[in-house]
Amino acid sequence: MKQNYTIPRGVFEGVEVFLRVADRRSFRQAAADLGLTPSAVSQAVRALEAKLGVALLTRTTRSVGLTEAGARFLQHARPAFDEVMAGGDAARDLAEKPSGLLRISVPRAAIAQVLQPLIASFCRACPQVTVELSANEQLVDLAAEGFDAGIRMGQFLADDVVAIRLTPPFRLAIVGSPDYFACHGRPKTPSDLARQACARIRSSNGALAPWRLRVGKDVVETVVSGPLIANDFPTLAAMAVAGVVLAQVPEPITREPIAAGRLEEVLRTHAPETPGLFLYFPNRRQVLPKLRAFIDHVRASGLTG
Repeated sequence: MKQNYTIPRGVFEGVEVFLRVADRRSFRQAAADLGLTPSAVSQAVRALEAKLGVALLTRTTRSVGLTEAGARFLQHARPAFDEVMAGGDAARDLAEKPSGLLRISVPRAAIAQVLQPLIASFCRACPQVTVELSANEQLVDLAAEGFDAGIRMGQFLADDVVAIRLTPPFRLAIVGSPDYFACHGRPKTPSDLARQACARIRSSNGALAPWRLRVGKDVVETVVSGPLIANDFPTLAAMAVAGVVLAQVPEPITREPIAAGRLEEVLRTHAPETPGLFLYFPNRRQVLPKLRAFIDHVRASGLTG
């Protein structure tokens, strides 16, 4: 049978007063230490004894001593009270200065493209903060998973989060390798994609995401097919470089391989623009100094424009 365990309301009231009286063996000296009157100290101890149902102190006109029950209570209450006070100090440290563990959920592609120099400079600027980057393509619940913040493309963010821009808007480029085009030809129109080997990405809800193409003033979703499915853009880009597939990936990922001649872009006029990457977190009122310091560092870096 399940038992219900409850702590009586107010059981901790008077503990600090009792501990100070036990240390000083004097109501008057304890009162001076705590900035209270001797009467208030006496009342607090009596109230604690009433809640516990046992006398903790013996009182005479000349001295104050511990009862056996008081000695036992002191033995257990002292380390517990010290732990509570230490916990309060530790919590206040996090609220007063940048320190502790800063956990950020981030797509793998953003680490190389945006975060590597930013994190390196932040670690030098705030050595009391430990940064943990969790490379995860899923749109995680930050609060439930214990993250301070996340980084995602703007179109995937919920309306109720606070978002800070990290990059300008960028296109979703369609790219392939010279070897791929030599074998499969170059698509000239969106309808040509039906005859191409197109890489697909599996979204966080498990569905295969369609490609998004700009047709005139509209952006339409196009179902494609091909021999490769992955859940992150760097893998799609790598397979495009290998000549296996066409891939639709964020344009920043393609800059270096295009400049090196390993990739070529097609259907450029049909590439839709995305809002870009954003740092996001649940609630502005809950921002601890460690996250505030990171936000300030991002803004100082010039990434936010």
